[in-house]
Amino acid sequence: MIAGALAVLAALSACSSPPSEPWGLTHAQAEAIRKDIRDEVTRAYDLSRPHIARNMLSLYPDSGRIISAAGGKIVTTRDSLAAGIHYFWDNVGRYMQKPTWIWKQMIIDVLSPDAAVMTATYHVPHHTPTGQPHDIGGAWTAVFVRQGARWVIIQEHLSDLPAPPPAK
Repeated sequence: MIAGALAVLAALSACSSPPSEPWGLTHAQAEAIRKDIRDEVTRAYDLSRPHIARNMLSLYPDSGRIISAAGGKIVTTRDSLAAGIHYFWDNVGRYMQKPTWIWKQMIIDVLSPDAAVMTATYHVPHHTPTGQPHDIGGAWTAVFVRQGARWVIIQEHLSDLPAPPPAK
């Protein structure tokens, strides 16, 4: 009797289909979108490449509204976003010694053939200019839309990891 019930359960589970993708996308199509976005983000944050700030900014549309929330502030234009990215790189990033951007987790949900949302966690181990080990990191949620052959961020929220407690 138990063997028969197990056989029925096995047959039923074999017939069940994998979770469906939105808008009739095949699993392969959704995976291709996830890969494209993951590759673009990873390439833009590859700190071994030249022009770091420009690479980061390449993830955003050339024009139109961009909403970016970080550090308790919201910016809504490409110019203000670019100023923030350049400020980070000119005042923090370029002073990091041997930095490596490490993606701890990156989850990309495909919403339609032309929209997706990524939520990722990251950290950037490096040394300070005085040689002390240091690490920055946080979480990032970004809404991507396809513009031509490019996936660009139109809205995002970044939150930094809390600062470590002071040494006693």
